[in-house]
Amino acid sequence: QVQLVESGGGLVQTGGSLRLSCAASGRTFSSYAMGWFRQAPGKERTFVATISGSGSTTYYADSVKGRFTISRDNAKNTVNLQMNSLKPEDTAVYYCAAARVHNIVVSTTLYNYWGQGTQVTVSS
Repeated sequence: QVQLVESGGGLVQTGGSLRLSCAASGRTFSSYAMGWFRQAPGKERTFVATISGSGSTTYYADSVKGRFTISRDNAKNTVNLQMNSLKPEDTAVYYCAAARVHNIVVSTTLYNYWGQGTQVTVSS
């Protein structure tokens, strides 16, 4: 069982930055691919970014490519999402997720564990 706790959300102006963190429990963190997803009010949860268990491979949604960076520290059991040049359309609840595979994972259905989410609001 893996427990995930997100932090770092908040209110920021357009063009600003935020850094989300996700702390994971368990001793086999490096064996999990990790991902960030987001869900805006009235919309489905969508993929944002994913990183492989070793951290060597990352993949991003087109909407965030070049602005967001996913990273992980397997020694500290954490995964981060650095968000720069934020836009109002980035406003959503952001979720951290873990998948029991080494390689990157895009589909929500392949993730086994989810955090409770953290709110990100970008004002115009």
